[in-house]
Amino acid sequence: MVSLHTTATEDDTRWAAVQARDQRADGQFVYGVTTTGIYAAPSSAARLPKRENVVFFDTPEQARQAGFRASQRRGPDRSAIERSHTDIVAQACRQIDCAHTLPSLAALAQAANLSRYHFHRIFKAVTGMTPKAYAQGKQARDVRLALTQGHSVTHALHDAGFNASSRFYEQAPHMLGMTPAAYAQGGTNADIRFAVGQSQLGAILVAASARGVCAILMGDDPQALVHELQDKFRRAVLVGDDPAFQQLVAQVIGFIEAPQASWTLPLDVRGTVFQQRVWQALRDIAPGQTLSYADIAARIGAPKAVRAVAGACAANWIAVAIPCHRVVRSDGALSGYRWGVQRKRLLLEREAHP
Repeated sequence: MVSLHTTATEDDTRWAAVQARDQRADGQFVYGVTTTGIYAAPSSAARLPKRENVVFFDTPEQARQAGFRASQRRGPDRSAIERSHTDIVAQACRQIDCAHTLPSLAALAQAANLSRYHFHRIFKAVTGMTPKAYAQGKQARDVRLALTQGHSVTHALHDAGFNASSRFYEQAPHMLGMTPAAYAQGGTNADIRFAVGQSQLGAILVAASARGVCAILMGDDPQALVHELQDKFRRAVLVGDDPAFQQLVAQVIGFIEAPQASWTLPLDVRGTVFQQRVWQALRDIAPGQTLSYADIAARIGAPKAVRAVAGACAANWIAVAIPCHRVVRSDGALSGYRWGVQRKRLLLEREAHP
């Protein structure tokens, strides 16, 4: 049920806070349960109601005017609950990290003495990802480590717990950004084309693999940008001075100069499952709008993962196309930006006044 007092998007954010019993949301709104006539704060320890029975109000007074009465239930110490949840998740992460064959959700929940649903919700609230996504990230780290240490692809996939080579090769392009053999050789024979152009924001380096744009870097020193690219793709074949590629650079610069236009070029996005979820949420922010790190965390269903969201923004290699510049602090102030706060300010001003 959508409240008459908020938009659907605001309701989704508020519902995520209620599910996580997020104490930080207390004082920002209350929710009412139509089947009981009770209203409560987001962090209330009361039994979680069904979504269709929930309405939201900006203030307790609005809830009372609508006929709801205050919940008399006193919740337990929230800090103690959070410490307990953190301990549960830390133990589950250790269980995943130490396992050769990844444990099932049922096994993890049983070890925590919780139902699968409750365990899954707590794990996602604490880490910002599902147990399955965490396990897949662990597999990816194991594969990358084994390949860089010189092990064969067969050894790497079995050591990481892949029981079927077909499943490994299906996931490899997203996990490694290239074939396993190419990754084992540090990206050797993986062609990365690049070129540097100039815009009102300074030097712009654009790089692309066969899959799409894999880097857009900005700075004052073009050569420093090239060195940064070389460090990232240390043994790939970097191809510069390609006249045909300059057309793509011109497209990127045109997009930066006219940010209201739609991005149509394919991207080669390389990151963890959590980072990719954050980056997709960033791409959903319309030009001229901003969200806080807490807003992004709520949108991806992980309201407690604010710091992890900030880390994912800092790890973004594709400026503007993945618009981390549209994320600001909760008070609206501009926070750090990989390519300089002044560039962030100029991008936002340009989008607000095209």
